[in-house]
Amino acid sequence: MCGFAGLYAPDAGELDVSLVERMTRRLAPRGPDGEGVLVRNGIAMGHRRLKIIDLSEHAQQPMCDPELGLDMVFNGCIYNYQALREELKQQGYRFFSQGDSEVILKAYHAWGVDCVKRFNGMFAFAIHERDTGRLILARDRLGIKPLYIAETANGLAFASTLPALLECPGIDKSIDPVALNFYMSFHAVVPAPYTLLKGIRKLPPATVRVYDGLGKEQSESYWRLKVGCSDADQALTVNDWKEQLLEALRLAVKRRMVADVPVGVLLSGGVDSSLIVGLLAEQGQTGLATFSVGFESAGGEKGDEFKYSDLIAEHFGTDHHKIEVPSAKLLETLPETFRAMSEPMVSYDNIGFYLLSQEVSKHLKVVQSGQGADEVFGGYHWYPPLLDSRNASADYSRLFMDRDFAEYSSVVNGDFIDHDFAGAFIDLRFAFNDGSDPVDKALQLDTTVMLTDDPVKRLDNMTMAWGLEARVPFLDHELVELAGRMPAELKVRDEGKWILKEVAWQVIPSQVIDRPKGYFPVPALKYIEGPYLDYVADTLHSDACAQRNLFNRNYVDLLLKEPKEHITPLRGSKLWQVALLELWLQTHGI
Repeated sequence: MCGFAGLYAPDAGELDVSLVERMTRRLAPRGPDGEGVLVRNGIAMGHRRLKIIDLSEHAQQPMCDPELGLDMVFNGCIYNYQALREELKQQGYRFFSQGDSEVILKAYHAWGVDCVKRFNGMFAFAIHERDTGRLILARDRLGIKPLYIAETANGLAFASTLPALLECPGIDKSIDPVALNFYMSFHAVVPAPYTLLKGIRKLPPATVRVYDGLGKEQSESYWRLKVGCSDADQALTVNDWKEQLLEALRLAVKRRMVADVPVGVLLSGGVDSSLIVGLLAEQGQTGLATFSVGFESAGGEKGDEFKYSDLIAEHFGTDHHKIEVPSAKLLETLPETFRAMSEPMVSYDNIGFYLLSQEVSKHLKVVQSGQGADEVFGGYHWYPPLLDSRNASADYSRLFMDRDFAEYSSVVNGDFIDHDFAGAFIDLRFAFNDGSDPVDKALQLDTTVMLTDDPVKRLDNMTMAWGLEARVPFLDHELVELAGRMPAELKVRDEGKWILKEVAWQVIPSQVIDRPKGYFPVPALKYIEGPYLDYVADTLHSDACAQRNLFNRNYVDLLLKEPKEHITPLRGSKLWQVALLELWLQTHGI
């Protein structure tokens, strides 16, 4: 839920409150139900609220606890807040609201920065200590909720989205060569702390950062995904793993029903979202609202999976909604999706989630989504070949990366050719000691980096553009830890997600499980032709693009001439990748 922004300048005589108001105004879609700004002692914080838990004004933000001397802005949901609340009450804490926000404040006062280790949920927050002037920023274990930061002439600025920080004067908006190398090579994934702009960074997942008010800061990473079987794990049978997985899944979806408003499901028709619906039905949920989206076919490729989502909706008796998007609607909506992106994201899913969220927001404020299952349980095609790999880093790069450094060096302007940052990053991650199996190393990398800065960010940006909160049960950190301990072969057997599918057999119809792997298809953005090609060509031939001079002109012309011939190993359009970056920069006035 929500979005927040702030300015921290302990030495400033007077803060620019109008700047914080402008940043907060940029976050209005994330929180249409309320707004507020707090100013005191070197801190100014703004908040936009989406009412989901405790709908009263007692839970409004910025939240102040005068008794404890703490102020806070928070985005997300703490699913175990009720249990923590009871524990804190036993310690003598008194509560003035019924929601999870106040629980964070009390938990911080009781346990300090270690409070984050007790939270099960998705969160980003900023807490200000009135008496010491300290500022504490924190982000959840898997980076489900975003937090961007920038050093400015006015002080430290922070916000839930990158575009909100663009309101700050003096930010260095030049392109970061490290981030550009990642964007063009690592499937548009730019790992924290980098963003494409030199002057804006993002707090890494599973991080607490403390600013002491005297110019010093200290960061702590409080969680790390461990992969590989222990001696005790190796004694478990396949049935033991299945039983543990099913119970963990049941708990994960149950936790994410915590709300004072109805909760629905984004139903693609794949195993993951179908399993969520089945588990909720198993727990007695009736009349569950489900939503699917489909697009016109293009290039001989079908643009929807309604066949399967209809089957699940009928089987479990859900209140199902189908959204069919004509090509004309797709093209006219693209600029809106670029405005909704905190960072440029090439996946075609963006437009799908954006339009789906627009429709869902007319009915609900909260949904569960199947994002993350492929990364956690080994569902992608590049995992099985790693089982027998003798050079896992090289094999992973060959199967996943959009281009190697040699091709990258021929694509971008020479000023941005420095070092193979993406390749070195992958080599480093595969050299980590924990987990000896190459598949485990790849799953750890994808779950903690790729997932955060591609599918999860996409889901957050596109749903929150319409004031819709998306919850991801497959990223329950206890479930992720369980998956990390499982033998790799159980995950990637039979083309991937074997053990998850084995569990699904107990819950959902077999037709959804025994089917070719699907994805969120938007064929028109893969096979760029007609009006889409004209749209892209106009952008890449614009004066702004020429003056920016990011890309080799001959390379761009080659892509424009033969867009269908230049497809990445992950079946993406290289032309769309280049055009999307320029479109995002122009949309945000960079």
